Amino acid sequence: MKKIYIIASIVAATLSFTGCYDLDRVPADQMSADNFNKNEEQIKATMMAVYSKMQNENVFGLQFAMDGLGGIAMGYDNPSFQIFQRGNYDVKNGKIYDKWKNLYEGIARANGVLQNVDKAEMPDEIKSRYKGEAKFMRALYYFTLMDFFGGVPIYDESVIISESYDNMLNPRNTTDEVRDFILKDLDVAIAQLPEEWDKSNYGRATKYAAEALKGKVYLYNKEYEKAADCFKNVITSNKYALYDDYAELFKPGGDESSEMIFAIQNIGGVGKDHGMPMCFYMGSRETFGSCWNNVMVATTFVDTYENKDGTPFNWEDWFPGFTTNDNVKKQTFRAELKNNKVKTYPVAKDKLLEMYEKRDPRMAATIILPYTKYTGWYANAIEYCEYVIAPGINSGNGYIRTNGGYETYLWRKFVPEGNMNDALNNRAHTPINFPLIRYADVLLMMAECENELGYQASAITYINKVRERKSVDMPPINKPGVPALAANTKEEVFARIRHERAVELAGEGHSFSDMKRWRLLETLNNRKEKDITGKLRYTRAVTSRDYLWPIPADEIEKNPKLLPNNPGW
Repeated sequence: MKKIYIIASIVAATLSFTGCYDLDRVPADQMSADNFNKNEEQIKATMMAVYSKMQNENVFGLQFAMDGLGGIAMGYDNPSFQIFQRGNYDVKNGKIYDKWKNLYEGIARANGVLQNVDKAEMPDEIKSRYKGEAKFMRALYYFTLMDFFGGVPIYDESVIISESYDNMLNPRNTTDEVRDFILKDLDVAIAQLPEEWDKSNYGRATKYAAEALKGKVYLYNKEYEKAADCFKNVITSNKYALYDDYAELFKPGGDESSEMIFAIQNIGGVGKDHGMPMCFYMGSRETFGSCWNNVMVATTFVDTYENKDGTPFNWEDWFPGFTTNDNVKKQTFRAELKNNKVKTYPVAKDKLLEMYEKRDPRMAATIILPYTKYTGWYANAIEYCEYVIAPGINSGNGYIRTNGGYETYLWRKFVPEGNMNDALNNRAHTPINFPLIRYADVLLMMAECENELGYQASAITYINKVRERKSVDMPPINKPGVPALAANTKEEVFARIRHERAVELAGEGHSFSDMKRWRLLETLNNRKEKDITGKLRYTRAVTSRDYLWPIPADEIEKNPKLLPNNPGW
C-alpha cells in the first residue's frame, strides 16, 4: 500500500473540489481521470490518492496538534493552533479555510473512485470492495467536516465535476442529514470491506475500521446503545489486542501491530517521502533536521499522571512550596552551565528521577522529562542527549536544545530517535504510522457507552483492560483497600474515563473532540499555560463559539447559501 502512494500522487490532482468549486480548475482534469481508470491497477492508484489526502496538514497531518485545543498540548505559533487556543481567529483564518477545502478534496477523490470503478475491467467482487473502501473514506472525511463545522453541503458521486463545477453551490445540509449520509456510507463499507487485508495491502480500511467509525459517529450523537453494538462487534471479532509495550506502539513495528484498527500509513526515505510532520513540529532542535518544538506538552496535563500506586500526584509531597513559589520550581529544575557544559545539576535531580519512576509508566513513554535521555541527531550523526533545563543550551553538547528557550515538557511519543536507522530522510515526513482508531480507544469508547447506559461495573472492566496493559500495569479501578481508586457512580466513572482517555491517547489529537462532545470546552477558559519553571506563556480564551469553527468567509463569498454561519460567528 505504501508503494502505491507514490503512484497515487499522479492522479490526485484530477479528483478534487471544495464545498464551492474553485473556478480556476480546468474541466478537462476530470476527463483525464475517466481515461485513466480502466483496470484494477489504475483504480487502486486512484483509491490510494483518497488515502493520501489524510496526510495533508489540514486534514489529519497536524492531528497531534489538535491536543492543543483540548488542553493536553501547548505551543507558540501556527502549527500548534495557539491563536485558536487564545480565541484570536476568525472567518478569514487560513487554517479553517484549508481544513474545509482539503476535506472536500478528499471527498471528491472518493467520489472519483465511485464514479469510475464500474468502468474498469475487473471482477464485480473487487469492484464492490473498492466501493466499500471509497465510502469508508468519504464517511471519514464527512465525519471530520461535521465535527468541525456541523452541517455542511453534501456532494456525492452523482456530481460530475467536468459537467457541474460551476453549479456546485449547494446549501448546507443539516447535521442530522450529514450524519445519516455518513452512516449509510459506513453500512455499505461494513458489508463490502474485508475483515482484514494481506500483508501487501496492510493499512487499507477494513470491515472493523468501518464498525469502529460507525460506533464513534453514534457515540458523538449520544446514541449509546447503537454505539456499543458497533464497538462490541469490533471487540468480539478477536482481530485486535492491546500491544504489550506502550512505548514501542508508536515506533516502527508497534505501529503495525494488532492494536491498530485504522492508521495513516507514513513512509520515508530518499524519493519516498510521504508522511506526517511529527518530527518537525513535535521534535526539538536535537531531533533530525533541527526541529522546532512548535507543539509541546502542557504542564497542567503532565501533572495529572497518577502515581504508580493509583493515588493522585501532588508536587507538595515531593517539593514543599512548589505549587505556590516559582523560585522553588526554578531551584527544582534548573542546572547551571559553564562553557556549554553542566557545571552544577539541580540538587533535586535524583529526587526528580525517582518521582518520575513512581508515576504512571505512560508518562515517561509519552514525554521527554527533564534529566531523562533522548537519542537525537546533530551534524549528520547520532547525538545522545540529556534534557537539561538551563538558559543558554547550545546544540552539539549532548543536551536537548529547545526552540524559543522554552522550559517545558517535550513529546517522546511519535518523535524519531536518531535518523531511525536511515529510514528518516525529511523532517516533514516521519515514517511512523499515525493511529486514527486503535483498540485502546475502542475499549474506552465502549466504557463510555456502558457508563452512560448505567452499567458502571462493565465500564470499569473496559477501563481496567487499558490500565492493565503489560508495560503499564496500573492498579485497577476499584482496587480493594485503595480509596483513591474507588469509582462507583456515573460521575465517578466518567471522571475515570476522561482521565484514562487523556493519558492513554495523549499526542493523538482526540482531546479536542472529546472536550467538545462532553461540553467541557469552556473549562479551559482563562487557563494559564506556563513553563515548568513558572514563566507565563499565554492565557487561553475559550467561549461557546469554539465548539464549531465558522464556515470560511471565502466559501460564503462564492456561495451565500452556506449562511447562516455557526453560532457566535
